[in-house]
Amino acid sequence: MQRFQGEEIMPKRLALQPDAIAMAQELITLFRTAAGGSREELSTQLQVLEGEDTDYRVKRGLAHALSTSFCTFEVRSPLDPAMLRQRVFAGSAQTVPSPQTSSHTLGQLANALSRELEREVSPEQIRAGLYADLPDNHILTQFDAPTPEALIHRYNLSQAQGVLYRASHVTITAHRNDPGEYKLLFRYMKLFGLMAYIEGDADHGFTLTIDGPASLFKPSTRYGLALAKMLPALLHVTRWHLTATLVPRSVSPYTPPLARFSLDDQCGLITHYPPGKPHDSMIEQAFHERWQRTKTEWRLEREVDLIPLPGSVMVPDFRLVHPDGRTFLFEIVGYWRPEYLRKKFSQVRRAARDDLILAVSERLNLEKAGVELRDLPARVVWFKDRIQPKAVLEVLEG
Repeated sequence: MQRFQGEEIMPKRLALQPDAIAMAQELITLFRTAAGGSREELSTQLQVLEGEDTDYRVKRGLAHALSTSFCTFEVRSPLDPAMLRQRVFAGSAQTVPSPQTSSHTLGQLANALSRELEREVSPEQIRAGLYADLPDNHILTQFDAPTPEALIHRYNLSQAQGVLYRASHVTITAHRNDPGEYKLLFRYMKLFGLMAYIEGDADHGFTLTIDGPASLFKPSTRYGLALAKMLPALLHVTRWHLTATLVPRSVSPYTPPLARFSLDDQCGLITHYPPGKPHDSMIEQAFHERWQRTKTEWRLEREVDLIPLPGSVMVPDFRLVHPDGRTFLFEIVGYWRPEYLRKKFSQVRRAARDDLILAVSERLNLEKAGVELRDLPARVVWFKDRIQPKAVLEVLEG
């Protein structure tokens, strides 16, 4: 839901006013009482709640946020529904089809199948489970009720995310932030597989130019969703500004061929993403724990400097700091995909850092990935299942 202000798109938001809070609370109560019922029963109750109100679209948006983010729907059937249908249909093929007797025939088949299964499944359970895998028959098994305010915040964030589905490209500028905030943002961008060109450094800030779904040869709903998922991650950054060029749907002759959308750190949107896990993998966590038990003057730090590269940035896993002022960056290379390995070692060469240590898994097939370690500027520590602090210390002191 949005409106145009010239060429600027303005998503509709809900203010934390009593009427909006009451509407959110009414929907939360409805979902809470619907627990244990089917999705179809829930949809019927939502239609009754909408009634003839003019704000039905807002209610649908709030209900969608509740259904997708706070609900768990499951298939409830004693046996696999597809297998049940196969057994029942095979049995019904032995009888003469008749609409008048179909219910009676199904009852007979359910009784026969129940006896065949030695009464472990009742005829009623067989009839109920026959189409239990259809979405309308999924059962609401868990509802993690949010507060009305949290639901409204999620709704407002979703409104802004939806605008990015039509983006041709997005530009983000961020400066004077903690390096850890940049690191978290870049990790989320990598997780979502966004195509981005990055300029700058942690001291002066970064400019990120991201291709939007409308810039692709064929607009991709999946990529648009990935771009939308980036927005809650951006909200963890303290100072930023986002501008997007959009290709709006042609809804009227007055709709501009291109539109703009902008946000900044004063937008008031609230993220629901966690601020970041202490470690990205079990290997990192185990190495950190072993280092803490190692008797050494070298201190292992989690938040590290970002290494700017032409059009990208490299984010090492740790920094090693000695009291005499020596520092090294430490990066773990344990991921096996050939594309990742080629990109990682290309970054290392482009960075040309002699204070970088790579922990490389011996289980990686570097030859198959087309990766060579000759003339690599970084030091290398090999490991199998775990990284030994002793091996890292030998490289440091060497």
